[in-house]
Amino acid sequence: MIPPAFDYVRPGTLDEALRALAGAGEDAKVLAGGQSLLPLLRLRLAFPELVVDIGRIPGLRGVREDGDALVVGALTTHHDVVHDPLVRRYAGLLAQATAEVADPAVRHRGTLGGSLAHADPAGDLPAVALALDAELVAAGPGGRRTVAARDFFADYLLTALEPDELLVEVRVPKRAGWGFRYEKFQRAAQSWAVVGVAALVRHERGRVAEARIGLTNMGATPLRATAAEEALAGAADAAAVARAAQAAAEGTRPSRDASASPEYRAHLARVLTRRAVLAATGTG
Repeated sequence: MIPPAFDYVRPGTLDEALRALAGAGEDAKVLAGGQSLLPLLRLRLAFPELVVDIGRIPGLRGVREDGDALVVGALTTHHDVVHDPLVRRYAGLLAQATAEVADPAVRHRGTLGGSLAHADPAGDLPAVALALDAELVAAGPGGRRTVAARDFFADYLLTALEPDELLVEVRVPKRAGWGFRYEKFQRAAQSWAVVGVAALVRHERGRVAEARIGLTNMGATPLRATAAEEALAGAADAAAVARAAQAAAEGTRPSRDASASPEYRAHLARVLTRRAVLAATGTG
């Protein structure tokens, strides 16, 4: 299909982009890598009056260290996230899950910030941001503010970003030494996850000392499987992990669509949580 008509601007600086967004308000859409927005435009599911292309704004790409955190620029492509040595060392879960996003063509164009700001609960990376306790930094007319991932995803395709704000960077706590695994079930290669599980586990003396579990496509937003996290504390063998994984779907509200029923999604969440945690602890 042909997208609806819209005005287009390509600002050269962050300040110019923020002014353009402030002038257009809720009638503007941001174009980063385009892998989320362009399909919406072509299907006429979005009708912006203005598209603000931020793809060439300097300073919004790359990965750097800042004390106990990694700072990933919002325009850093999925490909660069996957292959960055700092991400691989300190945030292996992010690298592994990003390698599962769509296909190579999408990963070379799509961006981390674009994926998170799009906030599709079936996307791989929002649940990973939750599991990692990431912080998202937004820039607006009043300066910058930091939003915890748990507060960023407000509803289906809706975030805490104001219409005149841009996501500029993602701060990820370093998790060197933690086990990790991203597991997802999809009906076809390169398609959206029917359900996904992002597991991050700290293992001490043969037992699970701490676990963080993010769930993909188990509600209108990405979710943490808090009941399963609590049940995993002290788990020392595969049987204990399997028992804890039975709590993975508690408190979720999975949808019904052509891919799966809510009951099947709950089943997948339990199965994938068990697999992910066992792999993260090296016992799977």
